[in-house]
Amino acid sequence: MVPRVVFGRGSFGQLADILLPKRKNSDAPFIFLVDDFFEGSVLQERIPWLFNDQIIFISADEEPKTNQVDALVHKIKSDFDELPSGIVGIGGGTLLDISKAVAVMLGNKGNSEKYQGWDLVNSPSLYHVGVPTISGTGAEVSRTAVLLGPEKKLGINSDHTTFDQVILDPDLLATVPKDQWFYTGMDCFIHCVESLKGTYLNAFSESYGEKAYELCKQVFLEDLDSKIAEEKLMMASWHGGMSIAYSQVGVAHAMSYGLSYVLGTKHGLGNCLVFQHLQEFYPQGVALFHRMMDKHDIELPTHICTNLGQDKMDTMITVALSMEPLWENALGKDWKNNISREKLQSIYLKI
Repeated sequence: MVPRVVFGRGSFGQLADILLPKRKNSDAPFIFLVDDFFEGSVLQERIPWLFNDQIIFISADEEPKTNQVDALVHKIKSDFDELPSGIVGIGGGTLLDISKAVAVMLGNKGNSEKYQGWDLVNSPSLYHVGVPTISGTGAEVSRTAVLLGPEKKLGINSDHTTFDQVILDPDLLATVPKDQWFYTGMDCFIHCVESLKGTYLNAFSESYGEKAYELCKQVFLEDLDSKIAEEKLMMASWHGGMSIAYSQVGVAHAMSYGLSYVLGTKHGLGNCLVFQHLQEFYPQGVALFHRMMDKHDIELPTHICTNLGQDKMDTMITVALSMEPLWENALGKDWKNNISREKLQSIYLKI
């Protein structure tokens, strides 16, 4: 679990006090990895940098990649004689995953693609702090940093990946565009559906998943005050991420990974594109999803895969099927006899 968390409006203002005891010396900076959406913003002015701390702005327009993480690690090691005091990630799921991966790789040798998988990280990561500015992915609490590698999209899943400190400040959610708010919120909702319907479910993950599921229904189906909705979605994201940490996701996420690997589709949108066609697997969840789309006037892109060549389609299916724990959670230990490449292609062609 994340060992330390601060929640509340204005809590971002505590970041300087949180970092101060963790500063080694003036030659060991804090590196702030920040979504470039905030470049030149009031938030940038509030970042508590001292001495030779460095702020690096990163675009979240594309999914995080292993070579991007490796380049950041190389830059940080080249710019400073000592390892940093820590990494602070400020942004959505993309920035949080990049920050977790960079912290892991500053404490381990080799390239990040070597650590894509489950429990492959042997040495502790650098101290790292997560500050989410959008809610839904659960990246702030999860033990994975999902990356696009040369051969697959897969997380660095380990006990060392989890943030050492998280700051949950609902005030930071006010700038999220509506479509992105919906897609990322649905990532949380889909987490819950896949976890609660999965074979990996246990009482621990179920308790978190059920709470997140109820919070998502309140946020996306009721007419809440905007500030209350922000706070509830922030906690839904936290609980949804905790549920997944102790169980697993399922069909939508596996197939979304294929979309992302081949077409670069953003994670939240990719989940929505797939999930709308999964009535066979999650009938109640898909019905609620369509109600939520109707309420918020969301129109998903169409014909994404219609004219995709067979080679790319095959790659997409292979990537999706490589997510074995997700399929086992969704369909049981005999999952290979319950899903086929033809079935996946028929779903992709609807997108």
